[in-house]
Amino acid sequence: MPLPAAMIEAMRLLAALFLFPILAQAAGSYFTLEYPPSEKPGELIYGVTYILWVPDEVKEIRGVIVHQHGCGAGACKNGETAAYDLHWQALAEKHGCALLGPSFHQEDGDDCRKWCDPRNGSEKAFLRCLEDFAVQSKHPEISQVPWALWGHSGGAFWSSLMLTLHPERIAAIWFRSGSAYYVWEKGDIPRPTLTDAVYQVPFCFNGGLKEEQDKRHGPARVGDRAMFAAWRAKGAPAGFARDPRTGHECGDSRYLAIPFLDACLEMRLPETGVVLKPVDVSQGWLSEMDSEVAVAAGRYEGAKESSAWMPNQELVKARAEYLKTGTVGDTTPPPAATNVTFDKGVLTWDAKADFESGIQQFIILRNGEEIGRVPEKGVAKFGRALFQRMTHGDTPEKPLAEMMFTDPAPAADAKAYQVISVNSVGLRSE
Repeated sequence: MPLPAAMIEAMRLLAALFLFPILAQAAGSYFTLEYPPSEKPGELIYGVTYILWVPDEVKEIRGVIVHQHGCGAGACKNGETAAYDLHWQALAEKHGCALLGPSFHQEDGDDCRKWCDPRNGSEKAFLRCLEDFAVQSKHPEISQVPWALWGHSGGAFWSSLMLTLHPERIAAIWFRSGSAYYVWEKGDIPRPTLTDAVYQVPFCFNGGLKEEQDKRHGPARVGDRAMFAAWRAKGAPAGFARDPRTGHECGDSRYLAIPFLDACLEMRLPETGVVLKPVDVSQGWLSEMDSEVAVAAGRYEGAKESSAWMPNQELVKARAEYLKTGTVGDTTPPPAATNVTFDKGVLTWDAKADFESGIQQFIILRNGEEIGRVPEKGVAKFGRALFQRMTHGDTPEKPLAEMMFTDPAPAADAKAYQVISVNSVGLRSE
């Protein structure tokens, strides 16, 4: 039996106040906001939880990085941990941004488009949560700053429509396995208005080779290529990087997605204010859509609509490696662990992710001798083995990994404990 409208409205108002900081796992503060479903026309029919991470010692937030999950109950639940991801936090902290992880309360069998088309209420919920987070976090600028969007599947669908609604607010987008373009072109959903501004936002399409070849996801990947070609024909800063190893799961795409968004945020975020800097496409690099070879944009002689854009030469190299291997290497060691503390047999510490390749494991030393590892063995379900094991949607698995180790036999003469960070390519910290 549906709830009375008055009760739903009361719950909605109560949820708007349901903002509170929770215990941080890394340097920063977390805030949670939950809205119940609404029966009002134009509002979101599903409940939604938003979790925001704000880095410490940032006087003024410069942007919000949104990590948007895909469709289905499993993907929605996986979205609950997006804001706790140490690697994505490193990107946010570098640029003075907050990290936002939405989680829609959709069950299997529910209509995903009731949220992944933002015109069905999720746009309003998103804008509202930014206003509420601005108050609770005491960062009023959060309601006005630009966004960088990452979306997987239905989340990429959502991001492509947000592009048409708010191009002036979006610094860059990473589309993992999805967009709404082929759906609106078929007439399955209302066609959005495409202004000149939508062609000014840098983005990159990224999907798995295996999903291009299956019946369920193959047509959508054809649609992604069609949107890419339509945008590039207009001269838009659009990239394309096919994953040679995966299907619909995200694999190791973060090792290209994070540096791509990093480069775009570096180019576009203003030092003061909220107006994004324009992208000079002529200063980028171009290649054929699936080619590893790129040249400076001024030297490219191929067709514009099939040329893939990258913002700088470093990304060109990373993309070339990704097209071959499905991941990107790293030659630098990770940051050392900090705040190592030992009390009653329990060792705890803090650590930041290696910006290039994250954290795979921690090695524990006592008096210079190895006594354990956290985790003891790396597990790689959807890509490289990581300290925070990944779901298919590029978010940490529950329960969240803790930076903690219990010495099984603490020695009475123990003089020193040390923690060594290991990144995902196996390089060790100091």
